[in-house]
Amino acid sequence: MPKSISPTLKKKLARIKLFLCDVDGVLTDGSIFIGGEREIKRFNIRDGLGLVLARRAGLKIGWVSARPSEATKLRADELKIHFLIQQGDKTTKSVAIENLLAAEKMCWEDVCFVGDDVVDIGPLSRAGVGVAVADARPEAKAAADLVTQSDGGRGAVREIIEMILQAQNKWEQAIALYRE
Repeated sequence: MPKSISPTLKKKLARIKLFLCDVDGVLTDGSIFIGGEREIKRFNIRDGLGLVLARRAGLKIGWVSARPSEATKLRADELKIHFLIQQGDKTTKSVAIENLLAAEKMCWEDVCFVGDDVVDIGPLSRAGVGVAVADARPEAKAAADLVTQSDGGRGAVREIIEMILQAQNKWEQAIALYRE
């Protein structure tokens, strides 16, 4: 775990039960390719493995996007993401997350939320741990408890998942399978 993690933040990370993040700009570099019949997005494979490790370690995983996308759904299905919320303009992300928390009998303190833009300010400021990616908008960074060293779509999700699993003393067990 990085030396810059305060004991207070480590304690908050140890409490996390639900890892939520935005998609475009967090799991991707924010680029989308549209043409023909399909939309194409580039996801980071290390972030994907990090999400799998987190799921296997017992964390619930969810993606909250204001922009519905079939490419996002395909990747979420592939990684067996527990919750995929693609609300469009129906409601704010905070309201969508509050509905999820009520259904799962959890509270904001149980949540780590990772975002990158102004649409993420609400969840970033309410989550037990709000994380902005390195190339996030200034408003998102200001609302967050932590800013990653990595940019969105370039390992930021993996970075925070490793911090969470290390704070929960689950990292070594999570990677033990790969030592064989």
